[in-house]
Amino acid sequence: MSHESQPDRRALVVEDDEDVRSLIEFTLSTQGFEVRAVDTGLAAIETVRTFDPDLVTLDVGLPGIDGIETCRRIREFADAYVIMITARDDEIDRLLGLETGADDYLSKPFSVRELKARVNALFRRPRRGFSASQQAAPVPDHEMLEHGDLRVDVDGRRAFNGAVELSLTRTEFDLLTELMRTPARVWTREALLRSVWGTDWASDTHLVEVHVGNLRRKLDEGHPGTRYIKTVRGVGYRMESVDS
Repeated sequence: MSHESQPDRRALVVEDDEDVRSLIEFTLSTQGFEVRAVDTGLAAIETVRTFDPDLVTLDVGLPGIDGIETCRRIREFADAYVIMITARDDEIDRLLGLETGADDYLSKPFSVRELKARVNALFRRPRRGFSASQQAAPVPDHEMLEHGDLRVDVDGRRAFNGAVELSLTRTEFDLLTELMRTPARVWTREALLRSVWGTDWASDTHLVEVHVGNLRRKLDEGHPGTRYIKTVRGVGYRMESVDS
């Protein structure tokens, strides 16, 4: 008796527009996902608990609790990749600035090609698990980075500013790691997009600027008065020189 192979990745589509929902469902199913779909935030939270998806696409403008609040609640217990979907460009700053815990965003209308590219890019990045036993397990040969009082345990995915452990999103951690690995390098926004987000979409350079701003704020909270990331006008960013 033969058995069909089962998809090894699961995706949840949260969208109240039936046409958009069907498009995303079909696209993800062709990429090998087992896909479920719901149309409200409350249903999304419950489905994430029971279905345990690897990926969630989450519309911002949901009825009832919106996508931003839904993402916040999901982030309390799940480490799925989250792509926020917004119908208005002017929502993007608010979306990224509110620290929702989302990994990426798409603006409507978007193409199937763009959705596939964003999903593929996310799955090239490590997920930060929520299992206490996994986080406590020793990992040999940790890659450790240091820059002034900053310390990053790359494999353990923990970052410290002095004695303070920083609460970074997955994207902020990856961004800080790239900058610290080559502290003298001036990274263009486009190069950071390719390295951290895995995309060449030039229109997304604003994504880099917003996340750098969020990261700077958190670094300052950990050690007020120390500015670690320098803007190189007209080019991009590098780590600020520190006294030896």
